[in-house]
Amino acid sequence: MLRELTVPMVFGIVSLLLFNLADTFFISLLGTRELAALGFTFPVTMFVTYLGIGLGIGTSALVARGIGAGDHDRAARIATDSLLLATLLVVVLAVLGYVSIEPLFLALGATPDLVPLIASFMHVWLLGVVFFVMPMVVGAALRATGDTRTPSLVMLGSAGLNGVLDPLLIFGLGPVPGFGLQGAAIASALAWIGAASISLIMLHRREHLLEWRWPGTAALFQSWRRHLAISGPAAAANMLTPVATGILTATVATYGAEAVAAYGVAGRIEALALIVVLAMSTSLPPFLSQNHGAGRIDRVREAVRIALRFTLAWELGVYLLIVAAAPWIAALFTDAPQVDRVLRTILYILPLSYGFQGIVVLSNSSFNALHAPRHAVVLSVLRWFVLYVPCALAGAAMAGLTGLFAGAMVGNLIAGSLAGVWITRHCRRLETH
Repeated sequence: MLRELTVPMVFGIVSLLLFNLADTFFISLLGTRELAALGFTFPVTMFVTYLGIGLGIGTSALVARGIGAGDHDRAARIATDSLLLATLLVVVLAVLGYVSIEPLFLALGATPDLVPLIASFMHVWLLGVVFFVMPMVVGAALRATGDTRTPSLVMLGSAGLNGVLDPLLIFGLGPVPGFGLQGAAIASALAWIGAASISLIMLHRREHLLEWRWPGTAALFQSWRRHLAISGPAAAANMLTPVATGILTATVATYGAEAVAAYGVAGRIEALALIVVLAMSTSLPPFLSQNHGAGRIDRVREAVRIALRFTLAWELGVYLLIVAAAPWIAALFTDAPQVDRVLRTILYILPLSYGFQGIVVLSNSSFNALHAPRHAVVLSVLRWFVLYVPCALAGAAMAGLTGLFAGAMVGNLIAGSLAGVWITRHCRRLETH
């Protein structure tokens, strides 16, 4: 059952990551400055992405509860209210981001000459980002009905459209002018609009999970409070990731634009390397929630045990593949010797800890599914700000850029070990109560 839920999500998330890799590849053809500018945007784009994931967790849990109770009208109301909440939050964030681009990216370590280049990308990206989050929330509602295939196909189609539009809008062709770095943001926005449109049509016409009747302000706020009680901690835990990434980006920036360019590419490779784990973190929670609600804690404990063991074995294989392919990966994204050197250094060191990083990801999603969101927040704080970032900064102080990535690896190893013990003991306690 868990495999059947996970496999469609693998294809969906692969398409999302190919979306980002396509942007990275075509932008790398523009030069190191453009690649470095894209690298600086990574913490900000991650922040919105993880907000969407957190809101999706709340949407999925609440819609599934309504469907499980046989109350379709309630499920439709929840799906609609969730979409309204997501839209409002993202619009507010986009406005704040739009007016604070220069101070934000200077704080992240960007040099003044790079800020206009970054702004050319972010202005368009922020204008279209609400259409990026919409399919994430709608997809969560569709998965709550048991349909993991449709959200995956929508993401795949969006990635395909982006892959076609990227070279056209970045470099230009015939009467279509080339927009450079900004062209990548335009391509993304157009692909997101297509994905959002199709997702909303499927949610409304096929699943009938969009409610057009205004519930009243008081009822809407009450619905949002219930949603945020679940999605708030999940989103907060998720959004610690881009905050920590921002700190490390600023640290990496002290070693030059080439280092930031390499770090940005490595972030995309990391997401692709964790593809199966990310898919499991989406498919595992509904399975755990259903069995937890049914009192089958034995199945909960077994599913968590299998997921954690599989993650370690899978990511070890991924690490060996990355090490073997590191020279070709670096050559694919850059011909600048300094960027090549830094990227290879990252790929030889950090992926060794991806299995333990995956354990943290799965433990967090499991805690949320088992109605222990505070544990997920504490675990995220522990991982990022007690272990990962301090270890990385300590490593940088001792051995420069190589030490930074070695320290980050050590932080992942410790955090993953602690997370595995914690979620295992939590499942055991549930079984005895």
